[in-house]
Amino acid sequence: MKNYDMEDIRNIALVGASGAGKTSLVEQMLFNVKSITRVGKVEDGNTVMDFNDEEIEKGMSLSLSVANFDWKNTKINILDAPGFADFANEQISASTAVETLLFVINASAGFEVSFEQSLELLENRDVTKAIIVNRMDNEGADFYKTLESIKENSDIIPIPVLIPIGSEHKFSGIIDLIKGKAFIEGKSADIPADMKDIVEENKMILMEAVAESDDELLEKYFEAGELTDDELLSGAKEAIKNGLIVPAFSCSATHNIAVNELLEAIVEYLPSPADKNEILVQDGKDEKTVICSEKGDLVAYVFKSFSDPNVGDLAYVRVFSGCLKSGLDVFIPEKDSKDRIGSMFFVLGKNRIDADDLKPGDIGALVKMKVARNFNSIVSTNSKIRMLEVPLPTPVFWQSIKAVNQSDEDKIGIALGKLLDEDSTLSMQMNAETNENVLAGIGEQQITFVNKKLKSRFKIDAGLKTPTVPYRETISRNADISYKHRKQSGGRGQYAEVYFRVAPKPRGEGFEFINSIVGGTIPSKFIPSIQKGLNEIMKKGIVANHPIVDISVDVYYGSFHDVDSSEMAFKIASWNALKKAFEVAIPILLEPIHEAQIVIPNEYMGDVMGDVSTRRGKILGMQQKGKKQVLNAQMPLAELFGYFPALKSLTQGRGKFTQKFSHYEKVPVEIASKVIAAAKKTEE
Repeated sequence: MKNYDMEDIRNIALVGASGAGKTSLVEQMLFNVKSITRVGKVEDGNTVMDFNDEEIEKGMSLSLSVANFDWKNTKINILDAPGFADFANEQISASTAVETLLFVINASAGFEVSFEQSLELLENRDVTKAIIVNRMDNEGADFYKTLESIKENSDIIPIPVLIPIGSEHKFSGIIDLIKGKAFIEGKSADIPADMKDIVEENKMILMEAVAESDDELLEKYFEAGELTDDELLSGAKEAIKNGLIVPAFSCSATHNIAVNELLEAIVEYLPSPADKNEILVQDGKDEKTVICSEKGDLVAYVFKSFSDPNVGDLAYVRVFSGCLKSGLDVFIPEKDSKDRIGSMFFVLGKNRIDADDLKPGDIGALVKMKVARNFNSIVSTNSKIRMLEVPLPTPVFWQSIKAVNQSDEDKIGIALGKLLDEDSTLSMQMNAETNENVLAGIGEQQITFVNKKLKSRFKIDAGLKTPTVPYRETISRNADISYKHRKQSGGRGQYAEVYFRVAPKPRGEGFEFINSIVGGTIPSKFIPSIQKGLNEIMKKGIVANHPIVDISVDVYYGSFHDVDSSEMAFKIASWNALKKAFEVAIPILLEPIHEAQIVIPNEYMGDVMGDVSTRRGKILGMQQKGKKQVLNAQMPLAELFGYFPALKSLTQGRGKFTQKFSHYEKVPVEIASKVIAAAKKTEE
């Protein structure tokens, strides 16, 4: 394949609304540049970018895919990310590999929930942003109304650059305001007479935005009342590169209207890797700037990894600086381990073309990397630098997962490990108390998709259910008790007697064992057995089979037998003594309380506050964030398990929340009694 310099590459990611036509747009681009011979359709399951079985079955993008092609001696690497919020990892991954995010919006649907979620998810990514108003041929399509809805509902002010000629069934082409030319059916044409006022109005908006992005241009604009064509072009490119202008382009992918003009705009107006050749990296505890070049420090980044049953582990990689070659020994700082570069490819959907090397600014795929996975840096073996850590959403949905067939229990852990490598917003923890593997993610569809991939890729059937809440047990008053363990059944017997003072401790202080034995009423050699016995029963629990916390046990008296006393006898005496203490010390259950930060449009505030209260939540306060309200609250984890779908329903999908563990708190009596009854039933 032809070699491209950094200035001759464009790396872009299509993100935004689900169903806005991102995959169809890539498909049409690939056809126009003659990379494919026919245009596939998402609904037919035959597009280049949606090639997984699950995507074909659902008729929608579920994972990030990559393509590359040449447009007039410029290489365009294009990433197609699913718009559905549950697959936020794919959009975040895409944003780490490109200079430009193209937010695609449906001209007839306007400011949809999935578009809003995409904007908010990626608002802090330090990349160029642009808007594509697609489906201009649809009934109800309105370019200007769509841009206005973005202004009203977000902090983005889109500036028209490719404006439509007509709309709906009359959409026939675009006018490039920077060039001052119309393009109809892919050919240059005169600007329609009835559009001259609209063109003049929008060109003034563009010109003012460009002038305001640069003090020198602003001064010229004030003096002359306008900018020259060259000043407008160079000023617009610089402002777009620096994120001072968010350009907006109109097109119709399905009717192939203005797709070529969009490709022209990508090449002419959007930044190349050479335009944004400085990256911030971590160097030990400090941050430093690396100037990207072929002869510079090696810095590459695995922005997406996945396991292909036919090929093995595959990693999509963006090279920022230096050069990757097969056989090169490298270092993966996040894993503190070496790796070796094997075969390399350029990617077109599921198809691959061998690559001799990957140069700075380019995107490709690596096969069978042993160490490097999603969001891992690839640097020289003697280097200490790494890419900055990418902030990820916190989990908001949990499911325990278990193999249906016992024969798959050993395999499911390995398979899940591979799938978790692909999606960094997923995590899994083994709850030793409940013996459950708990998957934590950012949505129902995401976890359901994992389960489907277990079946399709690894032939493992698994069941999902709401996890068991990790309650804790403790006491609410002091108890002074004794217990004598005596057993005689012929031969050597068992004997141990202990006296305990048991008391509750402040929340979070754990377990304290106090030895107050004097006079040898219990020999010192048996004291560790008493403590060990207490530790064992505290792990198991007494009233509901949950760990016991925040108590002190003072052993202050007891008795023993020269022959029949043993370590086991004192352990058994300790177990039963603590059980006896719980009978009189009024045991209580504790539940995990999480802090939740709920972000919602103003109009849903009343409904959400009411719902939080019904879920035993405590509202701590609220604040304005942009055009939304942030509600700070504390909620029991038991209620939080089902909160994600409830919040979606209450806010028409526009609400979101983050959470983190805060503390343990007493469970209300009526709920605790149900938990205890269920535990006893299970035990029986």
